[in-house]
Amino acid sequence: MSILAGVIAAVSAQGAAAQEQLTVGYFQEWPMPFQYAKVEGMYDAALGMEVQWRAFDTGTAMSAAMASGDVQLSVSQGVPPFVVATSAGQDLQVLDVAVSYSENDNCVVREALEIDKSNAGELAGKKVAVPLGTAAHYNFIVQMNHFGVDIGSMQVVNMAPPEGAAAIAQGSIDMACGWGGSLRRMLEHGNVLLTGAEKEELGILVFDVTSGPSDYIAENPDVVAGFLAVTAKANAMWNSGENTDKMLPAIAKDAGMDEDAAAATMATFAFPSVEDQLSQKWLGGGAQTFMKGVADVFVEAGSFDAAKDDYSENVNTGPLAQAGDM
Repeated sequence: MSILAGVIAAVSAQGAAAQEQLTVGYFQEWPMPFQYAKVEGMYDAALGMEVQWRAFDTGTAMSAAMASGDVQLSVSQGVPPFVVATSAGQDLQVLDVAVSYSENDNCVVREALEIDKSNAGELAGKKVAVPLGTAAHYNFIVQMNHFGVDIGSMQVVNMAPPEGAAAIAQGSIDMACGWGGSLRRMLEHGNVLLTGAEKEELGILVFDVTSGPSDYIAENPDVVAGFLAVTAKANAMWNSGENTDKMLPAIAKDAGMDEDAAAATMATFAFPSVEDQLSQKWLGGGAQTFMKGVADVFVEAGSFDAAKDDYSENVNTGPLAQAGDM
């Protein structure tokens, strides 16, 4: 039996199709293998329902949509916005590691300033566009701390990445932080301070998760497991390198990108296997430890008042382990 057929059989047999609707959040200009499965109707077929999809600009907006009940699952939510929401009491759980991308989330300094890592201290007092509570925000805080720049001296403006890209192009800000297509547009007008590898040396792990409200996950475990199984199937197809020609056009179109741009973006992404995701590096303990570190940095920076003592309860590996058996 194929993986997809197994998902269909398992979900149908356990009555998951009784859940009439599933709305999933995702990002535009953020090309991922799941979008091939989305376009090809693989999720609909596996879950026995028409899955609805809703695009967002930031992970914080995803959290708000899950809090309101408008969205049941979010694909590729950044860890920092997840941590911000759960630290504030929102009952969300991490379900998988959607993507790792240290090269595709960064801050860009306007080229006219001629500031790089050798003179980064000159950023003090400058105006920066940051999507607050996101992976880019965490990235910004750690980089500024590393270079000894007093964030309190800077004029930090809360802007979604597309807005930040437009602002740095117009010259109205000195630095902008973001990801994906927005980051590529920012780089047309400036430079990064640190490469992805240099950021990882500072402990800046940049990865996204699939997340959802704990009550929804508890009430619909088979729907969730089935969804994750289709995602894992799409990731495996992409990782094999044998399906690029048929997958890339669909992914690029769904992401609102041309194929060259989508390919260039995905070349900086890694999509861990289910086995890898369940390992100690990721959901076996590493992610929980990292979330605590992110929370502590945000508290120290004054972004929110208090971190949780532990984030282990906000990681649920049950559905992913079930998906791995489908």
